[in-house]
Amino acid sequence: MVTSLLADRMKYIKASEIRELLKITERPEVISFAGGLPAPELFPVQALAELSSRLILDDGQKALQYSTTEGYTPLREKIAGRMKKVFQANIAVDEIMITSGSQQALDFIGKVLINPGDEVFMESPSYLGAINAFRAYEPKFVEVETDSFGMIPEALEEELKKARHPKFIYVIPDFQNPTGRTWSLQRRKALVNLASRYGVLVVEDNPYGELRYEGEMLPSVKSLDSEGWVVYLGTFSKTLCPGMRIGWIAAHRNLLNKLLLVKQGADLHTSTISQMQINRYIETEDYDAHIQKLRRVYRMRRDTLTQAMDRYFPGDVYYNHPQGGLFAWVELPAGIDAAKLLEEALNRNVAFVPGAPFFPCTPKKNTLRLNFSNMPENRIEQGIMCLADALVSLQ
Repeated sequence: MVTSLLADRMKYIKASEIRELLKITERPEVISFAGGLPAPELFPVQALAELSSRLILDDGQKALQYSTTEGYTPLREKIAGRMKKVFQANIAVDEIMITSGSQQALDFIGKVLINPGDEVFMESPSYLGAINAFRAYEPKFVEVETDSFGMIPEALEEELKKARHPKFIYVIPDFQNPTGRTWSLQRRKALVNLASRYGVLVVEDNPYGELRYEGEMLPSVKSLDSEGWVVYLGTFSKTLCPGMRIGWIAAHRNLLNKLLLVKQGADLHTSTISQMQINRYIETEDYDAHIQKLRRVYRMRRDTLTQAMDRYFPGDVYYNHPQGGLFAWVELPAGIDAAKLLEEALNRNVAFVPGAPFFPCTPKKNTLRLNFSNMPENRIEQGIMCLADALVSLQ
């Protein structure tokens, strides 16, 4: 009876494959490469506990009160400063809105920008959470041919030429989820040039940009934009802790004003106390040292993963060596379905995410994503051994 009352859009909204899989990975015996989870042992628990106590005592009446939809101004100032320092992007404070994680920002972008049938251009593959967030607004997804340096500009332009209602290009240029790929500077410049020529927005999602383990930091796509075509999404979930749910959107004021309207209707504002806790953490602690610690640990775990794949995976399996982020991407021989491999892996208490759901239109069933940030090195090694054994059983 209730289902007959649902809005039509609900037929486009389905349970996330990753969310369902994470229920299995909660078992302690499971070695999980599935979620994009930061290492909980690296959360600055003691520092946050102490500063939170002081915050409540010093400024509790403000921290526990309603606040503005735009967000806590001192935190927005720090975000603007960090975007300039790390990613070379000059963002004014009034161009930043705090969100409840960058996932909320994706939903708002869909709500504000997408009419049914509008074309949304995405890397192939792309972030499953973005696909699901946008899908509710009934776009036409356009997969753009992608290689290890990002979207191929010529392929993107061909798709833009054919489009009837192009709306925006969604990209993750730094250590992409799910593949771990990083766009070259040349590709970033080409993207901004095409966006300007065709009058299409770019949505740059950058949760992992500070988690670089080798090579030089590249400027954000936003930093290359002088005309307001790029919308930037950031978050503290991967560099501090995800439970606080603090992310942000940086966009041209005209668009940001519309995003503010939908946020007012959604939640009025993001948690005041979480914003003030993060602001005080950045003021009183060494945030750069914390980032360096994450880089050291995650670099070791990435190296353990890729070295184990070197040792144990069959020679006909392709996998990459990401320069940063949380993920590696695996392509199996054409005849092997990663969903079948997952069944075999779970029998050995190993979990991962099959790659097919990350493709907006044309799933490739012989692909999978491996997360390396959430398991210690010894369990990574053991897990890859078991996964290789499962793979051999299917060949």
